[in-house]
Amino acid sequence: MNWRLASRLSVVTLAVLVVVIVTLWGTRIHTGGVAPGSTAAPSNTSGLQGTDLGGASAPDFRLTDQFGQGVSLSQFRGKPVILTFLYTHCPDQCPLTAEKLHAVMQSLGSDAQRVGVLAVSTDPKRDTRVAALDFSKVHKMENYWHFLVGTHDELSPVWSEYAVYATPETSGTGVRHSLAIFVIDKQGRERAFFGDDVMSAQLVTDLQILLRE
Repeated sequence: MNWRLASRLSVVTLAVLVVVIVTLWGTRIHTGGVAPGSTAAPSNTSGLQGTDLGGASAPDFRLTDQFGQGVSLSQFRGKPVILTFLYTHCPDQCPLTAEKLHAVMQSLGSDAQRVGVLAVSTDPKRDTRVAALDFSKVHKMENYWHFLVGTHDELSPVWSEYAVYATPETSGTGVRHSLAIFVIDKQGRERAFFGDDVMSAQLVTDLQILLRE
């Protein structure tokens, strides 16, 4: 192969690489930084870390917390709110979520008092007020959140409103339920959604953004 042919092949190869790079870059921009087929959450134009929920009004509800007090979502207007769905006898994800939320409150420092945290039970049979209080104490969330309990008739409409499924396992030892965290702004609007892979730092970032709004 002479040097002219080698030179021409090099030019052609370089041109092909440029086309490929430009095409991939264009695709990345078009998809908001997420490659086709990726399961990563779509970008949120507000700067929030979670999946953008568009700002629809969050359905209100009223349940009883670990202290036996009635608590409604609407009473937290003026504060950002984290809303999640847990049960006290959960062996894995629920305790982990509670630990993450505790880390969030610790990271927020004094701003933690300016945030509402609601955990709605997915196990009406076993999640008594006493069980909710014990679970809250174990995970050091007793004074940071409201663990909300109730009968199946009281809880199931809340699950439905937030498209959360909760059903006892056939073994009777656990509950299959959605792993969901909703971030709600001061005006009571749904702003972001996270699954079980959420990191505490992401929630801290989102709450700090909403506190500034």
